[in-house]
Amino acid sequence: MPGADQDHRSPGGGGGGVATHRGGGVTDARVASADICADIRGGDLLDPAFDRRTARLDARDRRWVRELVYGMLRRRARLDALLDARVNGGAYRLDADLHDLLRLGAAQLLFMESVPAYAAIAQTVELAKRRHGIGASKLANAVLRRLDRERDALVLPAPTDPIDALALEGSHPRWLVARWVERWGVAETQKLLEANNNEAPLIARPWHVVREQLEAMLEAAGVHGDDAPLVRDSIVLSSPVSSLTELGPFRQGLFHLQDPASTLVTQYACVPTGATVADLCAAPGGKSVELSRNASQVFSSDLSFSRLQRVVENVRRLEIESMHAYVADARFPAIRPVDLVLIDAPCTGTGTFRRHPDARWRLKVSDLAVMSSIQRGILRTAADAVKPGGWLVYSTCSLEPEENEEQVQAFLEKHPDFRLDPPPEGSVPASVLDHGFLRVLPQRHGTDGAFAARLRRSA
Repeated sequence: MPGADQDHRSPGGGGGGVATHRGGGVTDARVASADICADIRGGDLLDPAFDRRTARLDARDRRWVRELVYGMLRRRARLDALLDARVNGGAYRLDADLHDLLRLGAAQLLFMESVPAYAAIAQTVELAKRRHGIGASKLANAVLRRLDRERDALVLPAPTDPIDALALEGSHPRWLVARWVERWGVAETQKLLEANNNEAPLIARPWHVVREQLEAMLEAAGVHGDDAPLVRDSIVLSSPVSSLTELGPFRQGLFHLQDPASTLVTQYACVPTGATVADLCAAPGGKSVELSRNASQVFSSDLSFSRLQRVVENVRRLEIESMHAYVADARFPAIRPVDLVLIDAPCTGTGTFRRHPDARWRLKVSDLAVMSSIQRGILRTAADAVKPGGWLVYSTCSLEPEENEEQVQAFLEKHPDFRLDPPPEGSVPASVLDHGFLRVLPQRHGTDGAFAARLRRSA
Protein backbone atom coordinates (compact mmCIF):
# COMPACT_ATOMS: atom_id res chain seq x y z
CA MET A 1 0.00 0.00 0.00
CA PRO A 2 1.50 3.37 -0.98
CA GLY A 3 2.30 5.67 1.89
CA ALA A 4 4.66 8.42 3.03
CA ASP A 5 7.56 6.01 3.17
CA GLN A 6 6.98 5.12 -0.49
CA ASP A 7 7.80 8.60 -1.78
CA HIS A 8 11.59 8.32 -1.75
CA ARG A 9 13.33 5.68 -3.79
CA SER A 10 16.81 4.39 -3.09
CA PRO A 11 19.27 4.36 -6.01
CA GLY A 12 19.54 0.83 -7.35
CA GLY A 13 17.00 -0.34 -4.83
CA GLY A 14 16.50 -3.59 -6.66
CA GLY A 15 13.45 -4.50 -8.65
CA GLY A 16 13.42 -1.08 -10.31
CA GLY A 17 13.40 1.08 -7.19
CA VAL A 18 12.11 -0.47 -3.99
CA ALA A 19 10.85 1.98 -1.39
CA THR A 20 13.36 3.10 1.21
CA HIS A 21 12.89 2.17 4.87
CA ARG A 22 12.11 5.02 7.22
CA GLY A 23 15.45 4.49 8.92
CA GLY A 24 17.18 5.45 5.67
CA GLY A 25 19.61 3.43 3.57
CA VAL A 26 18.04 -0.01 3.51
CA THR A 27 14.87 -0.60 1.57
CA ASP A 28 11.65 -1.74 3.22
CA ALA A 29 11.63 -4.78 0.94
CA ARG A 30 15.05 -5.95 2.10
CA VAL A 31 14.18 -5.42 5.76
CA ALA A 32 11.02 -7.47 5.21
CA SER A 33 13.04 -10.21 3.50
CA ALA A 34 15.45 -10.46 6.42
CA ASP A 35 12.58 -10.46 8.92
CA ILE A 36 10.80 -13.26 7.02
CA CYS A 37 13.94 -15.39 7.26
CA ALA A 38 14.10 -14.69 11.01
CA ASP A 39 10.44 -15.71 11.36
CA ILE A 40 11.12 -18.99 9.56
CA ARG A 41 14.05 -19.73 11.85
CA GLY A 42 11.68 -19.09 14.74
CA GLY A 43 9.29 -21.77 13.49
CA ASP A 44 6.85 -19.77 11.36
CA LEU A 45 5.75 -21.01 7.94
CA LEU A 46 6.88 -19.02 4.93
CA ASP A 47 3.49 -17.99 3.54
CA PRO A 48 2.03 -16.42 6.71
CA ALA A 49 5.39 -14.81 7.52
CA PHE A 50 5.49 -13.32 4.02
CA ASP A 51 1.93 -12.01 4.29
CA ARG A 52 2.57 -10.45 7.68
CA ARG A 53 5.92 -8.83 6.86
CA THR A 54 4.87 -7.45 3.47
CA ALA A 55 1.42 -6.17 4.43
CA ARG A 56 2.56 -2.52 4.27
CA LEU A 57 4.43 -2.87 0.97
CA ASP A 58 2.93 -2.04 -2.40
CA ALA A 59 2.27 -4.76 -4.98
CA ARG A 60 5.57 -4.25 -6.84
CA ASP A 61 7.63 -4.50 -3.63
CA ARG A 62 5.72 -7.61 -2.52
CA ARG A 63 6.56 -9.29 -5.83
CA TRP A 64 10.21 -8.34 -5.37
CA VAL A 65 10.33 -9.79 -1.85
CA ARG A 66 8.65 -12.97 -3.05
CA GLU A 67 11.14 -13.39 -5.88
CA LEU A 68 14.05 -12.88 -3.48
CA VAL A 69 13.00 -14.95 -0.46
CA TYR A 70 11.29 -17.83 -2.25
CA GLY A 71 14.09 -17.93 -4.82
CA MET A 72 16.78 -17.95 -2.13
CA LEU A 73 15.11 -20.87 -0.35
CA ARG A 74 14.88 -22.83 -3.61
CA ARG A 75 18.64 -22.34 -4.16
CA ARG A 76 19.77 -22.46 -0.55
CA ALA A 77 22.11 -25.46 -0.80
CA ARG A 78 23.86 -24.04 -3.86
CA LEU A 79 24.20 -20.60 -2.26
CA ASP A 80 25.60 -22.19 0.91
CA ALA A 81 28.22 -24.08 -1.09
CA LEU A 82 29.37 -20.85 -2.74
CA LEU A 83 29.39 -18.97 0.56
CA ASP A 84 31.20 -21.76 2.44
CA ALA A 85 34.10 -21.49 0.03
CA ARG A 86 34.44 -17.77 0.79
CA VAL A 87 33.97 -17.69 4.57
CA ASN A 88 36.84 -18.90 6.70
CA GLY A 89 35.73 -22.09 8.41
CA GLY A 90 32.48 -22.21 6.41
CA ALA A 91 29.33 -20.07 6.55
CA TYR A 92 27.63 -22.54 8.91
CA ARG A 93 29.77 -21.19 11.78
CA LEU A 94 28.21 -17.73 11.44
CA ASP A 95 25.28 -16.38 13.40
CA ALA A 96 22.15 -17.80 11.75
CA ASP A 97 20.73 -14.36 10.97
CA LEU A 98 23.98 -13.17 9.38
CA HIS A 99 24.09 -16.39 7.38
CA ASP A 100 20.60 -15.63 6.01
CA LEU A 101 21.64 -12.05 5.16
CA LEU A 102 24.55 -13.43 3.11
CA ARG A 103 22.21 -15.86 1.39
CA LEU A 104 19.84 -13.02 0.49
CA GLY A 105 22.70 -10.84 -0.73
CA ALA A 106 24.19 -13.65 -2.82
CA ALA A 107 20.77 -14.46 -4.30
CA GLN A 108 20.34 -10.84 -5.41
CA LEU A 109 23.87 -10.72 -6.76
CA LEU A 110 23.77 -13.95 -8.75
CA PHE A 111 20.14 -14.57 -9.66
CA MET A 112 18.20 -11.27 -9.76
CA GLU A 113 19.04 -9.44 -12.96
CA SER A 114 16.99 -6.40 -11.90
CA VAL A 115 19.37 -5.73 -8.98
CA PRO A 116 22.66 -3.92 -9.72
CA ALA A 117 25.64 -5.57 -8.04
CA TYR A 118 26.51 -2.47 -6.03
CA ALA A 119 22.97 -2.32 -4.61
CA ALA A 120 22.96 -6.00 -3.62
CA ILE A 121 26.30 -5.58 -1.82
CA ALA A 122 25.77 -2.17 -0.23
CA GLN A 123 22.29 -2.95 1.07
CA THR A 124 23.33 -6.30 2.53
CA VAL A 125 26.37 -4.72 4.18
CA GLU A 126 24.19 -2.02 5.75
CA LEU A 127 21.68 -4.62 6.98
CA ALA A 128 24.52 -6.67 8.51
CA LYS A 129 25.86 -3.55 10.24
CA ARG A 130 22.44 -2.69 11.69
CA ARG A 131 21.69 -6.17 12.93
CA HIS A 132 25.17 -7.42 13.93
CA GLY A 133 27.66 -4.55 14.05
CA ILE A 134 30.63 -3.32 12.09
CA GLY A 135 32.51 -6.63 12.12
CA ALA A 136 29.63 -8.45 10.45
CA SER A 137 29.28 -5.70 7.85
CA LYS A 138 32.96 -5.98 6.93
CA LEU A 139 32.63 -9.74 6.54
CA ALA A 140 29.52 -9.35 4.36
CA ASN A 141 31.30 -6.77 2.23
CA ALA A 142 34.34 -9.00 1.69
CA VAL A 143 32.35 -12.16 0.92
CA LEU A 144 29.88 -10.54 -1.50
CA ARG A 145 32.56 -8.52 -3.32
CA ARG A 146 34.54 -11.70 -3.83
CA LEU A 147 31.44 -13.45 -5.18
CA ASP A 148 30.90 -10.55 -7.56
CA ARG A 149 34.52 -10.60 -8.79
CA GLU A 150 34.45 -14.36 -9.34
CA ARG A 151 30.91 -14.64 -10.73
CA ASP A 152 32.06 -15.69 -14.22
CA ALA A 153 34.20 -18.50 -12.82
CA LEU A 154 31.90 -19.78 -10.06
CA VAL A 155 31.62 -23.56 -9.86
CA LEU A 156 29.91 -25.75 -7.31
CA PRO A 157 31.87 -28.48 -5.50
CA ALA A 158 31.76 -31.85 -7.25
CA PRO A 159 30.86 -34.53 -4.67
CA THR A 160 31.92 -38.04 -5.62
CA ASP A 161 28.74 -39.52 -4.15
CA PRO A 162 25.94 -39.23 -6.76
CA ILE A 163 23.28 -38.59 -4.09
CA ASP A 164 25.34 -35.78 -2.59
CA ALA A 165 25.84 -34.29 -6.05
CA LEU A 166 22.13 -34.46 -6.85
CA ALA A 167 21.15 -32.97 -3.49
CA LEU A 168 23.58 -30.07 -3.97
CA GLU A 169 22.68 -29.30 -7.56
CA GLY A 170 18.94 -29.64 -6.88
CA SER A 171 19.15 -27.89 -3.50
CA HIS A 172 17.26 -30.46 -1.41
CA PRO A 173 18.12 -32.32 1.81
CA ARG A 174 20.18 -35.42 1.09
CA TRP A 175 17.92 -37.80 3.02
CA LEU A 176 14.93 -36.88 0.87
CA VAL A 177 16.89 -37.19 -2.36
CA ALA A 178 18.13 -40.63 -1.30
CA ARG A 179 14.54 -41.79 -0.67
CA TRP A 180 13.39 -40.57 -4.06
CA VAL A 181 16.33 -42.07 -5.95
CA GLU A 182 15.60 -45.44 -4.36
CA ARG A 183 11.97 -45.16 -5.49
CA TRP A 184 12.28 -43.59 -8.94
CA GLY A 185 15.94 -43.62 -9.96
CA VAL A 186 18.36 -40.77 -10.60
CA ALA A 187 16.87 -39.40 -13.83
CA GLU A 188 13.31 -39.06 -12.54
CA THR A 189 14.44 -37.69 -9.19
CA GLN A 190 16.41 -35.03 -11.05
CA LYS A 191 13.21 -34.07 -12.87
CA LEU A 192 11.38 -33.87 -9.55
CA LEU A 193 14.03 -31.56 -8.08
CA GLU A 194 13.84 -29.34 -11.15
CA ALA A 195 10.04 -29.22 -10.89
CA ASN A 196 10.29 -28.28 -7.21
CA ASN A 197 12.63 -25.42 -8.05
CA ASN A 198 10.25 -23.84 -10.57
CA GLU A 199 7.84 -21.17 -9.40
CA ALA A 200 4.29 -22.50 -9.18
CA PRO A 201 1.78 -20.71 -11.46
CA LEU A 202 -1.56 -19.24 -10.43
CA ILE A 203 -4.37 -21.43 -11.77
CA ALA A 204 -7.97 -20.26 -11.89
CA ARG A 205 -11.05 -22.46 -11.56
CA PRO A 206 -14.17 -20.82 -13.09
CA TRP A 207 -17.15 -20.31 -10.77
CA HIS A 208 -20.64 -19.16 -11.88
CA VAL A 209 -19.21 -18.91 -15.44
CA VAL A 210 -17.76 -21.29 -18.01
CA ARG A 211 -14.09 -21.25 -18.92
CA GLU A 212 -14.56 -19.26 -22.13
CA GLN A 213 -16.41 -16.48 -20.31
CA LEU A 214 -13.77 -16.24 -17.61
CA GLU A 215 -10.97 -16.29 -20.16
CA ALA A 216 -12.55 -13.36 -22.02
CA MET A 217 -12.94 -11.38 -18.78
CA LEU A 218 -9.33 -12.02 -17.81
CA GLU A 219 -8.09 -10.98 -21.25
CA ALA A 220 -10.11 -7.77 -20.96
CA ALA A 221 -8.32 -7.12 -17.65
CA GLY A 222 -4.95 -7.66 -19.33
CA VAL A 223 -4.35 -11.15 -17.97
CA HIS A 224 -3.56 -13.87 -20.51
CA GLY A 225 -4.67 -17.43 -19.84
CA ASP A 226 -3.24 -20.78 -20.97
CA ASP A 227 -4.41 -24.37 -20.68
CA ALA A 228 -3.74 -26.05 -17.35
CA PRO A 229 -2.39 -29.61 -17.28
CA LEU A 230 -4.85 -32.47 -16.73
CA VAL A 231 -7.92 -30.31 -15.95
CA ARG A 232 -9.66 -28.97 -19.04
CA ASP A 233 -11.57 -26.02 -17.61
CA SER A 234 -8.79 -24.61 -15.40
CA ILE A 235 -6.79 -21.61 -16.65
CA VAL A 236 -3.12 -20.85 -16.00
CA LEU A 237 -2.71 -17.11 -15.39
CA SER A 238 0.39 -16.68 -17.53
CA SER A 239 0.58 -12.87 -17.28
CA PRO A 240 1.93 -11.23 -14.12
CA VAL A 241 -0.88 -10.38 -11.71
CA SER A 242 -0.03 -7.43 -9.46
CA SER A 243 -2.97 -7.98 -7.12
CA LEU A 244 -5.70 -10.60 -7.29
CA THR A 245 -8.04 -8.48 -5.21
CA GLU A 246 -7.91 -5.76 -7.85
CA LEU A 247 -9.04 -8.14 -10.61
CA GLY A 248 -12.74 -7.64 -11.38
CA PRO A 249 -13.52 -11.35 -11.98
CA PHE A 250 -11.90 -12.27 -8.66
CA ARG A 251 -13.80 -9.63 -6.69
CA GLN A 252 -17.02 -10.74 -8.38
CA GLY A 253 -16.46 -14.32 -7.22
CA LEU A 254 -16.06 -15.75 -10.73
CA PHE A 255 -13.05 -17.93 -9.97
CA HIS A 256 -10.93 -19.36 -7.20
CA LEU A 257 -7.32 -20.51 -7.30
CA GLN A 258 -6.50 -24.20 -7.22
CA ASP A 259 -3.69 -26.39 -8.52
CA PRO A 260 -4.83 -29.19 -10.85
CA ALA A 261 -3.60 -31.79 -8.35
CA SER A 262 -6.13 -30.55 -5.79
CA THR A 263 -8.88 -30.34 -8.40
CA LEU A 264 -8.17 -33.93 -9.41
CA VAL A 265 -8.66 -35.10 -5.82
CA THR A 266 -12.21 -33.73 -5.85
CA GLN A 267 -12.92 -35.16 -9.30
CA TYR A 268 -11.57 -38.52 -8.17
CA ALA A 269 -13.91 -38.31 -5.15
CA CYS A 270 -16.77 -38.25 -7.67
CA VAL A 271 -19.43 -36.87 -5.34
CA PRO A 272 -22.91 -38.17 -6.25
CA THR A 273 -25.30 -35.38 -7.18
CA GLY A 274 -27.22 -34.18 -4.15
CA ALA A 275 -24.97 -35.92 -1.62
CA THR A 276 -24.18 -34.53 1.81
CA VAL A 277 -20.41 -34.16 2.25
CA ALA A 278 -18.08 -33.48 5.16
CA ASP A 279 -14.61 -32.04 4.53
CA LEU A 280 -12.88 -32.64 7.85
CA CYS A 281 -9.55 -30.84 7.18
CA ALA A 282 -10.98 -28.12 4.99
CA ALA A 283 -8.77 -25.03 5.20
CA PRO A 284 -8.13 -23.12 2.99
CA GLY A 285 -11.34 -24.44 1.42
CA GLY A 286 -10.60 -25.02 -2.25
CA LYS A 287 -11.56 -28.68 -2.16
CA SER A 288 -14.80 -27.89 -0.32
CA VAL A 289 -15.65 -25.41 -3.06
CA GLU A 290 -15.15 -28.06 -5.73
CA LEU A 291 -17.11 -30.69 -3.79
CA SER A 292 -20.04 -28.26 -3.59
CA ARG A 293 -20.43 -28.39 -7.39
CA ASN A 294 -22.36 -31.67 -6.98
CA ALA A 295 -23.13 -31.91 -3.28
CA SER A 296 -26.31 -30.51 -1.79
CA GLN A 297 -24.51 -29.60 1.46
CA VAL A 298 -20.81 -29.39 2.35
CA PHE A 299 -19.80 -29.18 6.01
CA SER A 300 -16.26 -27.78 6.08
CA SER A 301 -14.37 -28.02 9.36
CA ASP A 302 -10.82 -27.34 10.47
CA LEU A 303 -9.05 -27.30 13.80
CA SER A 304 -7.46 -23.89 13.15
CA PHE A 305 -9.80 -20.92 13.58
CA SER A 306 -7.43 -18.59 11.72
CA ARG A 307 -7.09 -20.96 8.76
CA LEU A 308 -10.86 -21.48 8.73
CA GLN A 309 -11.25 -17.76 8.05
CA ARG A 310 -9.98 -18.43 4.53
CA VAL A 311 -12.78 -20.95 4.06
CA VAL A 312 -15.29 -18.35 5.22
CA GLU A 313 -13.78 -15.76 2.87
CA ASN A 314 -14.13 -18.19 -0.06
CA VAL A 315 -17.73 -18.94 0.85
CA ARG A 316 -18.62 -15.24 0.98
CA ARG A 317 -16.74 -14.17 -2.14
CA LEU A 318 -18.03 -17.08 -4.25
CA GLU A 319 -21.53 -16.86 -2.69
CA ILE A 320 -21.83 -20.58 -1.94
CA GLU A 321 -24.94 -21.13 0.14
CA SER A 322 -24.42 -24.89 0.45
CA MET A 323 -21.06 -24.62 2.31
CA HIS A 324 -21.03 -24.42 6.11
CA ALA A 325 -17.73 -23.73 7.90
CA TYR A 326 -17.08 -24.54 11.56
CA VAL A 327 -14.15 -25.23 13.89
CA ALA A 328 -13.66 -28.89 14.82
CA ASP A 329 -10.90 -31.44 15.35
CA ALA A 330 -10.92 -34.08 12.59
CA ARG A 331 -10.01 -36.69 15.22
CA PHE A 332 -13.40 -36.06 16.84
CA PRO A 333 -15.80 -35.37 13.94
CA ALA A 334 -18.69 -33.27 15.22
CA ILE A 335 -21.10 -34.48 12.59
CA ARG A 336 -23.67 -37.19 11.98
CA PRO A 337 -22.83 -39.82 9.33
CA VAL A 338 -22.95 -38.38 5.81
CA ASP A 339 -22.76 -39.71 2.24
CA LEU A 340 -19.10 -38.80 1.66
CA VAL A 341 -16.26 -37.75 3.97
CA LEU A 342 -13.09 -36.16 2.63
CA ILE A 343 -9.95 -36.26 4.76
CA ASP A 344 -7.33 -34.03 3.16
CA ALA A 345 -4.96 -35.10 5.89
CA PRO A 346 -2.14 -33.12 7.49
CA CYS A 347 1.06 -34.42 5.92
CA THR A 348 4.71 -33.68 5.18
CA GLY A 349 3.70 -31.85 1.99
CA THR A 350 6.54 -33.24 -0.13
CA GLY A 351 4.37 -32.83 -3.23
CA THR A 352 4.11 -29.05 -2.81
CA PHE A 353 7.75 -28.01 -2.42
CA ARG A 354 7.53 -25.70 -5.44
CA ARG A 355 4.88 -23.67 -3.56
CA HIS A 356 6.51 -23.97 -0.13
CA PRO A 357 10.30 -23.95 -0.59
CA ASP A 358 10.83 -23.55 3.17
CA ALA A 359 9.23 -26.94 3.80
CA ARG A 360 12.13 -28.96 2.39
CA TRP A 361 14.52 -27.43 4.96
CA ARG A 362 12.09 -27.71 7.87
CA LEU A 363 11.23 -31.37 7.33
CA LYS A 364 12.89 -34.09 9.44
CA VAL A 365 12.93 -37.86 9.00
CA SER A 366 10.97 -38.20 12.24
CA ASP A 367 8.14 -36.09 10.80
CA LEU A 368 7.09 -39.05 8.65
CA ALA A 369 6.32 -41.09 11.75
CA VAL A 370 4.62 -38.17 13.48
CA MET A 371 2.38 -37.39 10.53
CA SER A 372 1.57 -41.05 9.92
CA SER A 373 0.36 -41.36 13.51
CA ILE A 374 -1.88 -38.29 13.17
CA GLN A 375 -3.27 -39.60 9.89
CA ARG A 376 -4.08 -43.00 11.41
CA GLY A 377 -6.02 -41.34 14.20
CA ILE A 378 -8.04 -39.18 11.81
CA LEU A 379 -8.80 -42.10 9.48
CA ARG A 380 -9.96 -44.28 12.34
CA THR A 381 -12.48 -41.81 13.73
CA ALA A 382 -13.57 -40.37 10.36
CA ALA A 383 -14.74 -43.80 9.30
CA ASP A 384 -17.60 -43.52 11.79
CA ALA A 385 -18.82 -40.37 10.03
CA VAL A 386 -19.54 -42.32 6.81
CA LYS A 387 -23.03 -43.70 6.22
CA PRO A 388 -23.38 -47.36 5.24
CA GLY A 389 -22.88 -47.46 1.48
CA GLY A 390 -21.09 -44.09 1.59
CA TRP A 391 -17.51 -43.09 0.74
CA LEU A 392 -14.42 -42.12 2.66
CA VAL A 393 -11.89 -40.25 0.51
CA TYR A 394 -8.40 -40.01 1.98
CA SER A 395 -5.94 -37.61 0.36
CA THR A 396 -2.57 -35.98 0.97
CA CYS A 397 -0.17 -33.68 -0.87
CA SER A 398 2.67 -36.02 0.07
CA LEU A 399 4.75 -38.23 -2.21
CA GLU A 400 5.71 -40.62 0.58
CA PRO A 401 4.26 -44.16 0.69
CA GLU A 402 4.10 -44.17 4.52
CA GLU A 403 1.51 -41.39 4.31
CA ASN A 404 -0.30 -42.73 1.27
CA GLU A 405 -0.86 -46.29 0.11
CA GLU A 406 0.68 -47.84 3.24
CA GLN A 407 -1.66 -45.76 5.38
CA VAL A 408 -4.68 -46.89 3.34
CA GLN A 409 -3.65 -50.55 3.34
CA ALA A 410 -3.26 -50.51 7.13
CA PHE A 411 -6.70 -48.92 7.48
CA LEU A 412 -8.37 -51.50 5.22
CA GLU A 413 -6.82 -54.37 7.17
CA LYS A 414 -8.52 -53.12 10.34
CA HIS A 415 -11.78 -52.03 8.67
CA PRO A 416 -13.10 -54.92 6.55
CA ASP A 417 -16.35 -53.01 5.99
CA PHE A 418 -14.43 -50.63 3.67
CA ARG A 419 -12.94 -51.41 0.26
CA LEU A 420 -11.10 -49.46 -2.43
CA ASP A 421 -13.72 -48.13 -4.87
CA PRO A 422 -12.17 -46.12 -7.74
CA PRO A 423 -14.45 -43.63 -9.49
CA PRO A 424 -16.15 -44.41 -12.81
CA GLU A 425 -13.93 -44.45 -15.87
CA GLY A 426 -13.34 -40.96 -17.26
CA SER A 427 -13.71 -39.17 -13.92
CA VAL A 428 -10.00 -38.36 -14.03
CA PRO A 429 -7.33 -38.95 -16.71
CA ALA A 430 -6.05 -42.52 -16.79
CA SER A 431 -2.48 -41.21 -16.43
CA VAL A 432 -3.08 -40.27 -12.79
CA LEU A 433 -4.62 -43.60 -11.74
CA ASP A 434 -2.35 -46.17 -10.11
CA HIS A 435 -4.02 -49.46 -9.16
CA GLY A 436 -7.19 -47.61 -8.21
CA PHE A 437 -5.42 -44.84 -6.29
CA LEU A 438 -5.05 -41.26 -7.52
CA ARG A 439 -1.36 -40.44 -7.83
CA VAL A 440 -0.25 -37.10 -9.26
CA LEU A 441 3.50 -36.48 -9.48
CA PRO A 442 5.20 -33.13 -10.16
CA GLN A 443 7.93 -34.65 -12.35
CA ARG A 444 5.41 -36.47 -14.57
CA HIS A 445 2.37 -34.24 -14.66
CA GLY A 446 3.64 -30.67 -14.28
CA THR A 447 1.47 -29.98 -11.22
CA ASP A 448 1.74 -30.27 -7.47
CA GLY A 449 1.86 -33.79 -6.08
CA ALA A 450 -1.24 -35.48 -4.67
CA PHE A 451 -2.50 -38.88 -3.56
CA ALA A 452 -6.05 -40.06 -2.89
CA ALA A 453 -7.90 -43.27 -2.13
CA ARG A 454 -11.67 -43.57 -2.55
CA LEU A 455 -13.00 -46.11 -0.08
CA ARG A 456 -16.59 -47.35 0.07
CA ARG A 457 -18.34 -48.59 3.18
CA SER A 458 -20.42 -51.68 2.80
CA ALA A 459 -24.18 -51.21 2.94
